[in-house]
Amino acid sequence: MQLKESDFPILDNHIHLQERGDNVKAVKKFEKAGGTHLVLSHLPYHDLREWDEKGYEAIYERTVDLAERTMEETSVEIFVSVGPYPVDLVELKDKVGLDKGEEILREGLELAVEYIEEGKAVALGEIGRPHFDVSDEVLEASNRIMKYGMELAADGDFPVVLHTESTTPEVCEEISKMADEVGLSREKIVKHYSPPLVKEEENHGLFPSILANENNIREAISKGNRFLLETDYLDDPNRPGAVLGIKNVPKKTIQLYEKDVLKEKDLWKIHKENPEEVYGVEIEL
Repeated sequence: MQLKESDFPILDNHIHLQERGDNVKAVKKFEKAGGTHLVLSHLPYHDLREWDEKGYEAIYERTVDLAERTMEETSVEIFVSVGPYPVDLVELKDKVGLDKGEEILREGLELAVEYIEEGKAVALGEIGRPHFDVSDEVLEASNRIMKYGMELAADGDFPVVLHTESTTPEVCEEISKMADEVGLSREKIVKHYSPPLVKEEENHGLFPSILANENNIREAISKGNRFLLETDYLDDPNRPGAVLGIKNVPKKTIQLYEKDVLKEKDLWKIHKENPEEVYGVEIEL
Protein backbone atom coordinates (compact mmCIF):
# COMPACT_ATOMS: atom_id res chain seq x y z
CA MET A 1 0.00 0.00 0.00
CA GLN A 2 1.66 3.21 -1.17
CA LEU A 3 1.62 6.20 1.16
CA LYS A 4 1.22 9.47 -0.66
CA GLU A 5 3.03 12.56 0.56
CA SER A 6 0.92 14.56 3.03
CA ASP A 7 -1.67 11.78 3.40
CA PHE A 8 -1.01 11.70 7.14
CA PRO A 9 0.78 13.78 9.75
CA ILE A 10 3.97 12.18 11.04
CA LEU A 11 5.28 13.37 14.40
CA ASP A 12 8.60 12.66 16.10
CA ASN A 13 7.78 13.07 19.76
CA HIS A 14 11.25 13.81 21.10
CA ILE A 15 14.24 15.43 19.42
CA HIS A 16 16.92 17.94 20.31
CA LEU A 17 18.53 20.63 18.15
CA GLN A 18 21.83 22.40 18.75
CA GLU A 19 23.45 25.56 17.45
CA ARG A 20 26.60 23.58 16.74
CA GLY A 21 24.62 20.81 15.03
CA ASP A 22 22.69 20.58 11.78
CA ASN A 23 19.50 22.11 13.31
CA VAL A 24 17.52 23.49 10.33
CA LYS A 25 19.36 21.22 7.91
CA ALA A 26 18.39 18.19 9.98
CA VAL A 27 14.73 19.19 10.10
CA LYS A 28 14.73 19.65 6.34
CA LYS A 29 15.84 16.02 6.09
CA PHE A 30 12.99 15.05 8.41
CA GLU A 31 10.56 16.98 6.24
CA LYS A 32 11.85 15.48 3.01
CA ALA A 33 11.42 11.99 4.50
CA GLY A 34 7.73 12.75 5.16
CA GLY A 35 7.82 14.23 8.66
CA THR A 36 5.38 17.02 9.49
CA HIS A 37 5.54 17.69 13.25
CA LEU A 38 8.17 17.58 16.00
CA VAL A 39 8.36 17.93 19.76
CA LEU A 40 11.62 19.73 20.51
CA SER A 41 13.03 19.26 24.00
CA HIS A 42 15.68 21.52 25.45
CA LEU A 43 19.18 20.19 25.99
CA PRO A 44 22.02 21.03 28.39
CA TYR A 45 23.80 23.04 25.70
CA HIS A 46 27.57 22.76 25.90
CA ASP A 47 28.13 26.53 25.98
CA LEU A 48 25.39 27.38 28.50
CA ARG A 49 26.60 25.69 31.67
CA GLU A 50 26.11 28.42 34.27
CA TRP A 51 22.81 27.49 35.89
CA ASP A 52 24.41 28.00 39.29
CA GLU A 53 24.51 31.74 38.56
CA LYS A 54 22.04 32.42 35.75
CA GLY A 55 19.36 29.74 36.01
CA TYR A 56 17.60 28.29 32.99
CA GLU A 57 16.32 31.28 31.05
CA ALA A 58 19.11 31.34 28.45
CA ILE A 59 18.75 27.59 27.90
CA TYR A 60 14.99 27.77 27.39
CA GLU A 61 15.29 30.83 25.17
CA ARG A 62 17.70 29.01 22.89
CA THR A 63 15.30 26.07 22.55
CA VAL A 64 12.41 28.37 21.67
CA ASP A 65 14.59 30.33 19.25
CA LEU A 66 15.77 27.15 17.50
CA ALA A 67 12.15 26.09 17.06
CA GLU A 68 11.07 29.46 15.69
CA ARG A 69 13.99 29.74 13.25
CA THR A 70 13.47 26.21 12.02
CA MET A 71 9.76 26.75 11.42
CA GLU A 72 10.58 29.86 9.39
CA GLU A 73 12.74 27.78 7.05
CA THR A 74 10.61 24.61 6.83
CA SER A 75 6.95 23.62 6.81
CA VAL A 76 7.40 21.45 9.90
CA GLU A 77 5.39 22.49 12.96
CA ILE A 78 7.43 22.31 16.15
CA PHE A 79 6.09 22.07 19.69
CA VAL A 80 8.53 22.87 22.50
CA SER A 81 9.10 21.17 25.83
CA VAL A 82 11.28 22.83 28.48
CA GLY A 83 12.36 21.88 31.97
CA PRO A 84 15.54 21.38 34.01
CA TYR A 85 17.42 18.31 32.78
CA PRO A 86 17.64 15.89 35.73
CA VAL A 87 21.34 15.09 35.30
CA ASP A 88 22.08 18.78 35.93
CA LEU A 89 21.61 18.08 39.63
CA VAL A 90 24.67 15.83 39.68
CA GLU A 91 26.91 18.58 38.33
CA LEU A 92 25.30 21.24 40.50
CA LYS A 93 25.84 19.14 43.62
CA ASP A 94 29.58 19.32 43.01
CA LYS A 95 29.52 23.04 42.17
CA VAL A 96 27.14 24.53 44.74
CA GLY A 97 25.97 21.69 46.98
CA LEU A 98 22.89 19.51 46.83
CA ASP A 99 20.49 21.87 48.60
CA LYS A 100 21.34 24.79 46.35
CA GLY A 101 21.27 22.53 43.30
CA GLU A 102 17.79 21.33 44.20
CA GLU A 103 16.67 24.93 44.63
CA ILE A 104 18.01 25.85 41.18
CA LEU A 105 16.16 22.97 39.52
CA ARG A 106 12.93 23.86 41.32
CA GLU A 107 13.29 27.42 40.08
CA GLY A 108 13.90 25.97 36.62
CA LEU A 109 10.59 24.13 36.88
CA GLU A 110 8.78 27.31 37.85
CA LEU A 111 10.34 29.21 34.96
CA ALA A 112 9.32 26.44 32.55
CA VAL A 113 5.73 26.82 33.72
CA GLU A 114 5.88 30.47 32.67
CA TYR A 115 6.93 29.40 29.18
CA ILE A 116 3.97 27.02 29.01
CA GLU A 117 1.56 29.65 30.28
CA GLU A 118 2.86 32.12 27.67
CA GLY A 119 2.34 29.59 24.87
CA LYS A 120 6.06 29.20 24.14
CA ALA A 121 6.03 25.55 25.23
CA VAL A 122 3.46 22.77 25.52
CA ALA A 123 5.05 20.50 28.12
CA LEU A 124 7.34 20.40 31.15
CA GLY A 125 10.36 18.30 30.38
CA GLU A 126 12.39 16.44 30.12
CA ILE A 127 12.48 16.24 33.89
CA GLY A 128 12.89 13.30 36.24
CA ARG A 129 15.98 11.61 37.60
CA PRO A 130 19.38 10.54 36.25
CA HIS A 131 19.49 7.48 34.01
CA PHE A 132 22.55 6.10 35.82
CA ASP A 133 23.27 5.08 39.39
CA VAL A 134 23.57 7.98 41.84
CA SER A 135 23.82 8.31 45.59
CA ASP A 136 20.72 7.90 47.71
CA GLU A 137 20.71 11.60 48.55
CA VAL A 138 20.79 12.61 44.88
CA LEU A 139 18.05 10.10 44.05
CA GLU A 140 15.86 11.38 46.88
CA ALA A 141 16.38 14.99 45.80
CA SER A 142 15.63 14.04 42.19
CA ASN A 143 12.38 12.42 43.26
CA ARG A 144 11.40 15.53 45.21
CA ILE A 145 12.10 17.70 42.17
CA MET A 146 10.19 15.36 39.86
CA LYS A 147 7.23 15.28 42.20
CA TYR A 148 7.22 19.07 42.42
CA GLY A 149 7.16 19.20 38.63
CA MET A 150 4.17 16.89 38.66
CA GLU A 151 2.43 19.15 41.19
CA LEU A 152 2.97 22.15 38.93
CA ALA A 153 1.67 20.18 35.95
CA ALA A 154 -1.42 19.10 37.87
CA ASP A 155 -2.10 22.69 38.90
CA GLY A 156 -1.64 23.99 35.35
CA ASP A 157 -3.20 21.02 33.54
CA PHE A 158 -0.28 20.38 31.19
CA PRO A 159 1.86 17.29 30.52
CA VAL A 160 5.28 16.32 31.83
CA VAL A 161 7.96 14.50 29.84
CA LEU A 162 9.95 12.17 32.06
CA HIS A 163 13.59 11.12 31.79
CA THR A 164 14.52 8.28 34.14
CA GLU A 165 16.54 5.12 34.38
CA SER A 166 15.55 2.28 32.03
CA THR A 167 11.78 2.07 31.77
CA THR A 168 10.22 -1.05 33.26
CA PRO A 169 6.69 -1.81 34.46
CA GLU A 170 7.98 -1.35 38.01
CA VAL A 171 9.34 2.12 37.23
CA CYS A 172 6.04 3.04 35.55
CA GLU A 173 4.10 1.84 38.58
CA GLU A 174 6.26 3.90 40.95
CA ILE A 175 5.85 7.03 38.83
CA SER A 176 2.12 6.53 38.41
CA LYS A 177 1.63 6.35 42.17
CA MET A 178 3.67 9.53 42.57
CA ALA A 179 1.40 11.23 40.04
CA ASP A 180 -1.70 10.02 41.85
CA GLU A 181 -0.43 11.56 45.08
CA VAL A 182 -0.31 15.04 43.53
CA GLY A 183 -3.44 14.74 41.40
CA LEU A 184 -1.75 14.57 37.99
CA SER A 185 -3.50 12.41 35.42
CA ARG A 186 -1.36 9.48 34.35
CA GLU A 187 -2.40 10.29 30.77
CA LYS A 188 -0.41 13.52 31.09
CA ILE A 189 2.89 11.75 31.79
CA VAL A 190 4.96 11.05 28.69
CA LYS A 191 7.58 8.39 29.39
CA HIS A 192 10.43 9.43 27.13
CA TYR A 193 12.84 6.78 25.77
CA SER A 194 10.41 3.97 26.40
CA PRO A 195 10.52 0.38 25.22
CA PRO A 196 7.24 -0.95 23.76
CA LEU A 197 5.30 -0.99 27.03
CA VAL A 198 1.87 -0.44 25.50
CA LYS A 199 -0.45 -2.51 27.67
CA GLU A 200 -1.91 -0.86 30.76
CA GLU A 201 -0.39 -3.51 33.01
CA GLU A 202 3.00 -2.58 31.56
CA ASN A 203 2.86 1.22 31.61
CA HIS A 204 0.34 1.73 34.44
CA GLY A 205 -1.40 4.50 32.54
CA LEU A 206 1.67 6.50 31.55
CA PHE A 207 1.96 7.47 27.88
CA PRO A 208 4.93 5.63 26.32
CA SER A 209 7.10 7.48 23.82
CA ILE A 210 8.78 4.59 22.08
CA LEU A 211 12.16 4.62 20.35
CA ALA A 212 11.29 4.23 16.69
CA ASN A 213 13.27 1.26 15.53
CA GLU A 214 11.42 -1.38 13.54
CA ASN A 215 11.45 -4.08 16.20
CA ASN A 216 10.03 -1.72 18.81
CA ILE A 217 7.27 -0.51 16.50
CA ARG A 218 6.31 -4.04 15.48
CA GLU A 219 6.11 -5.17 19.10
CA ALA A 220 4.25 -2.04 20.17
CA ILE A 221 1.58 -2.24 17.46
CA SER A 222 0.98 -5.91 18.27
CA LYS A 223 -0.27 -4.71 21.66
CA GLY A 224 -2.24 -1.62 20.62
CA ASN A 225 -1.74 1.90 19.29
CA ARG A 226 -1.66 3.98 22.46
CA PHE A 227 1.89 5.24 22.09
CA LEU A 228 4.03 7.94 20.52
CA LEU A 229 7.21 7.52 18.48
CA GLU A 230 10.53 9.28 18.99
CA THR A 231 14.15 9.22 17.91
CA ASP A 232 15.73 11.23 20.74
CA TYR A 233 17.84 12.73 17.95
CA LEU A 234 20.67 14.65 19.64
CA ASP A 235 21.94 16.82 16.76
CA ASP A 236 25.43 16.31 18.16
CA PRO A 237 28.26 16.60 15.60
CA ASN A 238 30.35 14.32 17.81
CA ARG A 239 27.64 11.62 17.70
CA PRO A 240 26.03 11.83 14.26
CA GLY A 241 22.77 9.91 14.02
CA ALA A 242 22.44 9.39 17.77
CA VAL A 243 20.25 8.27 19.40
CA LEU A 244 18.34 7.49 16.20
CA GLY A 245 18.57 9.43 12.95
CA ILE A 246 16.27 12.37 12.31
CA LYS A 247 14.53 10.58 9.41
CA ASN A 248 13.70 7.46 11.38
CA VAL A 249 10.11 8.17 12.44
CA PRO A 250 8.79 9.10 8.99
CA LYS A 251 10.91 6.42 7.33
CA LYS A 252 9.75 3.58 9.60
CA THR A 253 6.16 4.81 9.68
CA ILE A 254 5.93 4.81 5.90
CA GLN A 255 7.76 1.51 5.48
CA LEU A 256 5.59 -0.30 8.01
CA TYR A 257 2.41 1.19 6.59
CA GLU A 258 3.38 -0.01 3.13
CA LYS A 259 4.10 -3.47 4.60
CA ASP A 260 0.61 -3.39 6.17
CA VAL A 261 2.06 -3.63 9.68
CA LEU A 262 0.64 -0.20 10.53
CA LYS A 263 -2.94 0.40 9.40
CA GLU A 264 -4.43 3.72 8.39
CA LYS A 265 -6.22 3.99 11.74
CA ASP A 266 -2.89 3.45 13.52
CA LEU A 267 -1.23 6.34 11.69
CA TRP A 268 -4.01 8.72 12.65
CA LYS A 269 -3.95 7.47 16.23
CA ILE A 270 -0.18 7.57 16.76
CA HIS A 271 0.64 10.77 14.91
CA LYS A 272 -2.48 12.88 15.49
CA GLU A 273 -4.94 11.70 18.13
CA ASN A 274 -2.39 10.63 20.73
CA PRO A 275 -0.28 13.83 20.67
CA GLU A 276 -3.43 15.95 20.59
CA GLU A 277 -4.69 14.13 23.67
CA VAL A 278 -1.42 14.40 25.56
CA TYR A 279 -0.33 17.93 24.68
CA GLY A 280 -3.65 19.66 24.04
CA VAL A 281 -2.48 20.78 20.59
CA GLU A 282 -3.93 20.51 17.11
CA ILE A 283 -2.07 18.37 14.59
CA GLU A 284 -2.99 19.66 11.15
CA LEU A 285 -1.49 19.20 7.70
